[in-house]
Formats: sequence, structure tokens, C-alpha cells
Amino acid sequence: MAALGVPSTLTDAISTGMASVSHSSEHFSDRATQYARHRPTYPSALVQELADLVSDRRFAWDAGCGSGQLSPALATRFRSVVATDASPEQIREAAPHPRVDYRCASAERSGLPDGCVDLAVAAQAAHWFDLDAYHAEVKRVVRPGGLIALISYGVPVVEQAVADVVEYFYHRRLEGYWPPERRHVEDGYRSLPFPFEEIPGPDLRMSASWTLPELMGYVRTWSAVRALEAAEGKAPIDELRQELAEAWGPPADRRLIEWPLAVRVGRVRGSGRDAVTAAPSRSPGRRV
Repeated sequence: MAALGVPSTLTDAISTGMASVSHSSEHFSDRATQYARHRPTYPSALVQELADLVSDRRFAWDAGCGSGQLSPALATRFRSVVATDASPEQIREAAPHPRVDYRCASAERSGLPDGCVDLAVAAQAAHWFDLDAYHAEVKRVVRPGGLIALISYGVPVVEQAVADVVEYFYHRRLEGYWPPERRHVEDGYRSLPFPFEEIPGPDLRMSASWTLPELMGYVRTWSAVRALEAAEGKAPIDELRQELAEAWGPPADRRLIEWPLAVRVGRVRGSGRDAVTAAPSRSPGRRV
């Protein structure tokens, strides 16, 4: 039976594709609740800008969706959204939306039919993909003339006293604990291969008004923090909390946090039916 107004052939194909999900996604699954609770969500202006670039808004695919930080926003401009992630725990944490169909599948084997997608997007996720396989999958499932958009963000921007503490921790204390893929986030995905007809992306920021505990919750979702705690225990995080408290003031006070967004947008030319089916992901489901 069709879901969310999506043809039954599409939902059946997605269900079949779920079998290709790698068990290596389990390395991130134990943080799914933290991720859902503390990761920022993307601005509606981002979705509007992307929607304005496509000729049809029938169907969007959010690959590596996590717990849905972007997926519900896509549903405000697209008739149907399929949001996939290799981690079943992430999918279970996703906030329900009547036009979002969350599915457990890898970015490299979505299970989607050929040529069904108007917009393929991956937010803060593409640096974990097997890119050759993901690009082949995008070319297969996106309609000719449709779009791919890769979105990333790095260190948060906050007022100076707090920023000094955050930036020292991010760049210095976590040095050596960031996985090598992090370098792609730092350069806004500019070093990633992008075999599409590139067009200018929007210049936007993501923002949140957070208390100190909310900021700390976000910091604890960083992959490097998990590696730091595994190596050195919780003392470094306790030290960070103390330093931030001195700079922040009353912990319940709210402060503006911003993340400049890097957005690479490309037009997908040709027929998706000519693409070769992609291979499974090497390391799906991870986040930074």
C-alpha cells in the first residue's frame, strides 16, 4: 500500500532496499537520543531557496537524515519526503510528520525507483558516504534536471567570551580526536568531488537561542567528544562546562548561537536509468 501519497512501487522498492543497510551504523546508534534532542534544525529559508530551484516539488529524498533535523522542513515545500538513515536507532528517534516517510536505508542504496526524485539532499552527512556510490545513486534516482544539495556547518558562532572557550575546545582540546572526514566539513565540502553541474547555493545561517545546558548537550553530540571521553574520561567535559559557566553567567540565560551553512547545489543531467546501482556504504550513520 502506498504511503504519504507516494506510489506503491516506490515504497515497495524502499522496503527492499532496507536489506542493504550495513551493521556498521551501530557505532553511532547509542547517541541517537542525544542527537535528536540537541542537534539544531535547519531554517525554512534554506528549504525555500532549494525548492525555488526545482521545476517540480513532488518528491524529496533526505539521505543520512539522522533523526530528521531537515526532513520536516522539506515537507513544507515538497509533496512527499523520504528520509533515509543507516541507523535504525536514529530513525526511531525521528519526529513524525504526515508527509515524511522515514526509512532505514543507506545513502548508497536508497531502494528508490529510477528517476523519481526532484531534490536529493544530504545535510551534515555526505562526508561519511562512499561518494562514488552515492553519486551513482543520485544520478539514478533524480529526475533529469533535478537537484542535489550537500549541506554542512562547522564550529558554532557565539558572543566573544563564550566563543573563546568553545573555539579553544573545538580546535585545540579536540585536536587529534576528530575523524579524518571532519576536514571536509571544515572546508564546506569544497574538497569533495562533485560530478554535477554546479550552481550557486544560498548564503544562509542556522540559528538557535540556547541555554548553557542546551549548548553542552549539543557539544556532547560531537564525534570527537565521544573519542575524547573514551580516551580520557569525563574530566575534560567537566572542565569545559566549568569554563563555559564562567563566561556564560546564569546557565538559564539564553544566548544566540549561529552556524554559517555551506551549501553545494548541482543540477543532475541525463537519465537516472543509465546509472549503475551503487554499492553499500563503508561507514554509514556517523555524524560530527
